[in-house]
Amino acid sequence: MELNGTKRTSYTYELTNDQQEILLGIMVNGNYRRREVPYSLWSIEGEGFNATLYQKEKHGRRKLCVQGSRAEDFVLFVLEPNVLMTAGLGYESVLNPDALKPHAGSDESGKGDYFGPLVVCCAYIDESIAEAIDGFTYFNKNDRRVKLEVKDCKQMSDAQVLEAGRQLRALLQPRGGYAVVKIGPAAYNRLYAKIRNVNRLLAWAHGSAIEELLQKQPACRKVVVDQFARTEDVIKRALKPLGRKAEIDQHHKAESDLAVACASVIARELFLRDMLKMGEETGLRMPIGSSDPKVREVAEAMVRREGAVWIMNHAKAHFQTTDKVLAACGRSRADLPTEGQVTSAAARE
Repeated sequence: MELNGTKRTSYTYELTNDQQEILLGIMVNGNYRRREVPYSLWSIEGEGFNATLYQKEKHGRRKLCVQGSRAEDFVLFVLEPNVLMTAGLGYESVLNPDALKPHAGSDESGKGDYFGPLVVCCAYIDESIAEAIDGFTYFNKNDRRVKLEVKDCKQMSDAQVLEAGRQLRALLQPRGGYAVVKIGPAAYNRLYAKIRNVNRLLAWAHGSAIEELLQKQPACRKVVVDQFARTEDVIKRALKPLGRKAEIDQHHKAESDLAVACASVIARELFLRDMLKMGEETGLRMPIGSSDPKVREVAEAMVRREGAVWIMNHAKAHFQTTDKVLAACGRSRADLPTEGQVTSAAARE
């Protein structure tokens, strides 16, 4: 792969624990020279490249950096087939002839996060769009030209997602290449009080995003969805007229599909932007997820400052976190409006 005539020489990945174990086995047993790199778990040097797995861990992932004139060879022939189990450097059409055929992909962000919206994106790709993505470069904040990387957003840092999502939206928007359904906390709480099931609410959002995308791309006949419910019927029941005519392919870990990866990045980017905006409004750094103790700390601070109703406009009120926050502040769900008194129910798909 080349960028404007210049071959790419640097790659960065966020690896899961399982991927780290596979990679370490390759590093230790392969025909490579061991390098000493500060703050690294392991580093090797091969012919024309070096690869470093860093010690710092974030959400169970560690950063891998591959650099050098032959870094691409290591990524293509060792890393992707043995560790990442993906084809991310333009060879999708070789390994999967159907990968770049016209189709859409749908994914979401914010489902498990206490603060912020639920965002669903449906993105469309065909061979020309895939080529445009593959050849797209931009200047980053350091005024360096970099290549647009599109992959499962869970393998990217927040900063990478924010920039890649912005650039990807700019590239796809003129082509009618994506549709977004963003449900802010207030609307989310009203919908949950009515539907009382997260997966059915999520299915409604996916169905709406798919319908909007198919209106923009009427020739699209297939949509790949990262499966979120135990059965495929959940989303099928939520499809609208155009969606019911399309082939819906649901499976787990669908982010290996380029259209789903695009949707994943855009959905997460828009979620993160709302979280940054919320942080500016509150003057606090808004934590991601729901299990981090800082989630409760921030929620309790804001309830004491603004009152219990603050939760309704900034968080997903049915989470059990709400009960713990209110109790710590000497409040209860009785202090919330009717829709805030609905708690999480067991999934009934």
